[in-house]
This record gives sequence, C-alpha cells and structure tokens, in this order.
Amino acid sequence: MGSKFTREEVVKRIKEENVKFIRLQFTDLLGTIKNVEIPLSQLDKALDNQMMFDGSSIEGFVRIEESDMLLYPDLDTFVVFPWTSEKGKVARFICDIYNPDGTPFEGCPRYNLKRNLKKMEKLGFTAFNIGTEPEFFLFKLDESGEPTMELNDKGGYFDLAPTDLGENCRRDIVLELEEMGFEIEASHHEVAPGQHEIDFKYSDALKHADDIQTFKLVVKTIARKHGLHATFMPKPLFGVNGSGMHCNMSLFKGKVNTFFDENGKLQLSETAYQFLTGVLKHARNFTAVTNPTVNSYKRLVPGYEAPVYVAWSGRNRSPLIRVPSSRGLSTRIEVRSVDPAANPYLAMAVLLAAGLDGVSNKLEAPAPIDRNIYVMDRAEREKNGIDDLPGTLYDALQLLKVDETIVEALGEHLFEHFLEAKEIEWDMFRTQVHPWEREQYLQMY
Repeated sequence: MGSKFTREEVVKRIKEENVKFIRLQFTDLLGTIKNVEIPLSQLDKALDNQMMFDGSSIEGFVRIEESDMLLYPDLDTFVVFPWTSEKGKVARFICDIYNPDGTPFEGCPRYNLKRNLKKMEKLGFTAFNIGTEPEFFLFKLDESGEPTMELNDKGGYFDLAPTDLGENCRRDIVLELEEMGFEIEASHHEVAPGQHEIDFKYSDALKHADDIQTFKLVVKTIARKHGLHATFMPKPLFGVNGSGMHCNMSLFKGKVNTFFDENGKLQLSETAYQFLTGVLKHARNFTAVTNPTVNSYKRLVPGYEAPVYVAWSGRNRSPLIRVPSSRGLSTRIEVRSVDPAANPYLAMAVLLAAGLDGVSNKLEAPAPIDRNIYVMDRAEREKNGIDDLPGTLYDALQLLKVDETIVEALGEHLFEHFLEAKEIEWDMFRTQVHPWEREQYLQMY
C-alpha cells in the first residue's frame, strides 16, 4: 500500500498551516499516549528517523541499561491539531519505536500489530478491517480542574438537550474530529446518565488503532475546554451501564469481504464461521488484554448489557459475539466484551490471532444461541456449552498465561512486561482496604 503523504507534502503543509511544534507520538504498553515534542528546527532530523528518546522512563519498555530508542514517524499519520494556538499550531506523527541498530523494537505495541498483520497476509488476506464504538463518561471538573463524580447531565439513551448537557461538548468533539479527517457515522447519548458514544468509519486495523488513540486524545482535550473530564474507565459508577468498545471485524481479500457468502448459512462464509469460532475458543484467554484493568471486571457482570457469556448469535445481544444484520461488504462479526481501557494495538493483535487460529485450523462453529442467556441458570448454560468470561483480572491473567496462540500474538517482550505490570496492579488492589469493607465490617465486628 502506497503512502498517503510524501515528505515534501508534509513539509509544505507544515509551512502553509503555520505549524511551530511537532509531536512525535507513540503508545506505551498500557495504551497510554506518550509524546516527544520538538521545535520545527528538528523536523528534518525526525523525518530522517534520527530522534532518540529514553525508553527506560516508559512503562513496560526497557531497562535503564538499554534505554536509547529511536522514533520512526509514519508520514500517513501526519495531522495538524485544529484546536492549537493561532500563534503557531501543533502537528503530530504517530511513530514506531526502533532499537539504535535500526531493528524494530519488539516492545512497541504498534510494531507488534504490524507483525500480526504480516501473518494474516501469509494466509492470503489483504486487510483486517475494524470498526469500534468507544463509549465514555463526562464528569464535571471542580474549581482546581480535578474531576468530580458529578455527572454533566441526567440524559438517557439517544436523549437530546435539555437533559443531555453533554450535547454541545459532543458536537464540538465531532467537529474537531471531522476537521482532522475522521468520517463520523453517529454521535449519541448512551444508556447511562453522562455516557456518550461517537462512532467513526471502519478502516484497516493499524489505521483504526491509530484513530482510537487520536479519538481518545481529542475527546479528553475538548471535554476539558467545556469544564468536563472525559473518562474511558470501563465502570466509573456502580448500578449503571459501563463503557464498552464493541469491535466489528472482517477480513478482506482485495475488495472482497471474505465473511460474506450469498449462499452460506445466514449468508456467512466458511471463513466467517471459522474466524468466529477461533475468537470463541480464545475469548476467555485474551480477556486480560481486551479488558486489562481491575475495574474492567466490574463492567463484565450480568444485567448491564455487557456480555459475560462465551457464545454467539445472529440477533441476540446477550452473547459475546453478535453478527449484525448487514451483508455484502458490511458483513462482520461484533465482539462485545472489549472495553475502551484496552490498548487498541494489543487488543486488535489478540483478536486477529484468535480468529486466524480458527481459520488456519478450520474450526467448526458451535450452534448459535438465540435466546437471552441472562435468564438461563448455570446448569442450563453448561448444557448449552456456554462458558463465562473470567470474573477478575487475576483469573484472566491465569488464563492468558496458558494460551500459546495469544502469548505468541503479544510476543515475548510485551507478554512478560504486560503480565508483570498487571500482576502488580492486581496485588495493589487485593491488598488495599476499600471503603466498602469499612462500611460492611467496621461496626459489625
């Protein structure tokens, strides 16, 4: 695939748009966006892939003794931030991380996704297309600019003003995204008060993971301008729906969607069924990656529209995988468990690896579950072969360790550092005394 921008075009646009600073952006192990900001005088050095940074200061990267890393900007990700100052704008490139000897750094989540996409290409597919629906909450900021637990509205699903006070903020977010080249398909209030969703057009996995990171940055930046704090935390409030990031996925060969077969059962192809089965097979084991925080498991409970059961259906929203009704080029499977705290590069890599395992080994799909699984008891679920997703981050990490396909999709460096970081996170949570415990036990005992 040819590049969208040449070096000359980038330099021309920087001059035309009065750009004064360049951000070299990359993503760490936990999905946090990091920036090295450089003045314009350093642009040539950056475009020659000569910009160094200290990798030992970044979560999950490298030890002190191997700390120098290089940033390789991807010209296709060049964008000028519309909201920056008139005196001089800020533009950014998303970068891959390389070792000083010019080899790709295996702890770079973006490079790791590219590595998995090469495996897909060896199987004859040309694109892994993704469309996501990231949800977020808007909370008010206090006088000192810190987030409160006070919601900005009392709206509900698809509500409009005056109950939805987030509408103006959401509209501004959409306008900024459109100015940056996003194709916005829908923007609406979600089920819970203060909860919002903005859907943008699907694209190939690498671009889409980049777009998710840009989307989060824009949402948080514009919310702050409205005196609000946007959070992608999966379950900030007890008793209402959490925030998900449903992933719609399809595999293409050229312009052909390989999931569609006009004569197939439900008009789905063998490839679609095999991919879907691979995802079901590995679902419990990749959950630590797609739902990577202690808090993620407060969302994955029955009763709040979050899927907790490993099953699939053509129409029902209670299982993990749903097949939306569109066919033709839009044929896709939707994995509903993923949440927006996930590092998108790692999440896409494990979803792809799970699906490709199904395709490579021609796995046969189980029967769809077209009933509401939430009303079945455990015995009935077991009879139908329906497993539960892990209930805690600890359980999810135990399952991750034993799945060779998913461990390989992360690669040794990312897997080891991810496991270490998450085991520390679980231990900190496990040993902390929470307000709930004091409420329950302080007076009773």
